[in-house]
Amino acid sequence: MDLANQFKVPASEIRTRTLNIQKELKQTDIGGLFIVQRVDLFYFSGTSQNGFMYIPAEGEPLLFIKQYFPRASAESSLANISKIDSIKEIPARIIDYYGRIPQVMGFELDVVPVNDFNFYQSIFDVKKAVDGSSHILNVRRIKSGWEIAQMESTAEMTRKTYQYMQEIIRPGLTEMEFAGMFETYARKLGHGARIRVRHYQTEGYPWHILSGRSGSLPGLLDSPASGAGTSAAFPVGAGHKKLCADEPIMVDLGSVLNGYHMDETRMFAIGSMPEKAMRMCRAAIEIHDSILQKAKPGATVGELFDLSVRLAEKLGFSESYLGAPGHRVSFIGHGIGLEIIEPYIMARNRNDQLQPGMTLALEPKFVHENEFTAGVESVFVVTDTGTRLISKVPVEVFVC
Repeated sequence: MDLANQFKVPASEIRTRTLNIQKELKQTDIGGLFIVQRVDLFYFSGTSQNGFMYIPAEGEPLLFIKQYFPRASAESSLANISKIDSIKEIPARIIDYYGRIPQVMGFELDVVPVNDFNFYQSIFDVKKAVDGSSHILNVRRIKSGWEIAQMESTAEMTRKTYQYMQEIIRPGLTEMEFAGMFETYARKLGHGARIRVRHYQTEGYPWHILSGRSGSLPGLLDSPASGAGTSAAFPVGAGHKKLCADEPIMVDLGSVLNGYHMDETRMFAIGSMPEKAMRMCRAAIEIHDSILQKAKPGATVGELFDLSVRLAEKLGFSESYLGAPGHRVSFIGHGIGLEIIEPYIMARNRNDQLQPGMTLALEPKFVHENEFTAGVESVFVVTDTGTRLISKVPVEVFVC
């Protein structure tokens, strides 16, 4: 492997992230942060090799690698990287470098298993172990220009993939066959396929194909990450139903390139789109565009959610907006970046304010029970004055 030519996070990015998290730690009197989750490890070190990281409230971070040290040292710009054989070596290494273990240490308690946390407590002689996850997510929520550029590269990959879908879609393909064809194409462009999710009950599934009635079942829009689908084992993905002419087909694609995700949905039809479905597709696009116009710094996600509900009612589709009656969800989007679901969730009664640099996936959708589902999803960035689409797939209905 030619490590010199591999993707690398710039040293300036790593340094800024370190300073940002240290500011958070100082404000809450946390003496140090112990990082084990792979995405967080990558964000703060530039590598996701098997290892651990310690970030003090002041001073240089320490990165400890258990496996394949040469790649970690090539990928990470950190000054202090060392090889370890056991995690039990880490407390002594911290003491050797800093002279002590902090009295208050933060851990990623939203993702670290209880057994692992109990073990960490047993080897670190700390007075108090606290949750550091919210501080990590606060820092990660605002994207740098470099990060947005990475997401734009992912968006170009998905633009080409949606274009390819238009070329290959045809009656007789099963949902699963169609998905396999365009995922293979996306993989050739660099799609990593492994969609990163943080919540332990959420499956990181790369695509959902919902054709005709297969997308109209109640409860398909269960969570910001679940999407929908007809798999026998889990309510995600694609099923064995064959695509037919003159029916609505929803394609929800999650993709990742160099760690950065996109999450996009577009509607397809072969031959023609039924008139009722086309009206609902256009309503979703109108809500989508209206929200983007109102999503400015200072706007709350709850305000945007309420606006979308009023628009759905005005357009005459309130009964099917965000799910079948009795099974509606209370969100219209979510943050996105190194994980496909990040803060904030664009949900009802939430006062979280948009800030420049936030990247979110906006997904107004309808479920017309026992007939079809319709919707659209795009990723946008909050700017100093409004929003800008990162997604490059045209916001339209594809009739092929």
